[in-house]
Amino acid sequence: MRTLKISFLVLILSIKMSAQWYQQTSGTSVLLKGVYFTDVNNGIVVGNYGQILRTTDGGITWTQETSTPAQPLSAVTFADENTGTIVGWYGTILRTTDGGINWIYQGIGSTWNLFAVCFTDTNTGTIVGNTQYDPTEIVLRTTDGGISWVTQLSETTNGLLGVSFIDANTGTLVGEYGKILRTIDGGNNWIEQSSGTIAGLRGVFFTDANYGTIVGLDGIILRTTDGGDNWTIQVSGTTKWLYGISFTSTYIGTVVGQDGTILRTTNGGQNWIPQVSGTTKDLWAVSFTDTNNGTAVGQAGTILKTTNGGVTFIETEPNPTQPNSFLLYQNYPNPFNPSTRIKFQIANRTSVTLKIYDVLGNEVGILVNREMEMGSYEVEFDASGIPSGIYFYRIKTESFVETKKMILLK
Repeated sequence: MRTLKISFLVLILSIKMSAQWYQQTSGTSVLLKGVYFTDVNNGIVVGNYGQILRTTDGGITWTQETSTPAQPLSAVTFADENTGTIVGWYGTILRTTDGGINWIYQGIGSTWNLFAVCFTDTNTGTIVGNTQYDPTEIVLRTTDGGISWVTQLSETTNGLLGVSFIDANTGTLVGEYGKILRTIDGGNNWIEQSSGTIAGLRGVFFTDANYGTIVGLDGIILRTTDGGDNWTIQVSGTTKWLYGISFTSTYIGTVVGQDGTILRTTNGGQNWIPQVSGTTKDLWAVSFTDTNNGTAVGQAGTILKTTNGGVTFIETEPNPTQPNSFLLYQNYPNPFNPSTRIKFQIANRTSVTLKIYDVLGNEVGILVNREMEMGSYEVEFDASGIPSGIYFYRIKTESFVETKKMILLK
């Protein structure tokens, strides 16, 4: 975060603040391929050479460990705050029941490379991948928490790279050459669906039985609203390869990919807004716990964090006048499209939050969240990534709270 610099009450310069993704110190330089947070504080990241990183403070600090054997790790998921599974190359499967403090090896089939995993409860899970020496796909299924795994073959020669189940029976697999497979009976039978593309598909995320999104190579994004009976190709605005996807509701989701690409939708994929990641490293996976809090991981030990959904804003330096009261001004312009300015003044040094909410009270963005000196401030809010509507902005200090309404018209 930027530090305000004022000397002899002289205003130095205003500084533009772009999208709110910032880098965290991972302590490693290996390729990180998977990430999963069970809440805003507790998360696991996995990568090459058996690398496992764990945080309990939202990524401020990361504890490193290496799995045994130290194989490349591809993905991680949790069924609840304690029970999680990691998968990787050479049949690597790791299981935790204490939130990632300890991992138990459940490996199976040393010639299989495993790429994705999904659990719908602590017992029921599915893993996908392929064999190393021929193009045969692998689908593994457990109903006892990984004590035993049943091999399910979906009769395709395309490698499988992504999996998403919304309950024990209903799930979707994706893979090379536009491959999409669907089951409604826990994988006993798989039905091939038409993707309309031959691009490799890398990630899939369903929020319920009907609404799902798939991402893949060359900027491909597919969306269904009927469980995959029909898939629509969406305009992503990029040709970069897309690897990771996370949705927190039917309409709000984030995609990451090649060269630091981050795309955000708040209307179910009708529009995808690029965000500034601050890196050119490939991003392989992303995990959001709610609308605002998300983590993306990728090349060279890259870990990126956002606490406001990546919303863009611009903040100016404080006015050197000395206000004797707290004030929150009406934003200008109002109505606005796509940006507006919000002024406020602080009567003494204090902690300050300035947040944006929708009409349902959901937190849309965090513009300010830190200790601030006495002074007058102005923040520019860029709402390019959210839909038209009525919003509220609320300032809160240790002794002052006020809320005002603003209208976004696109």
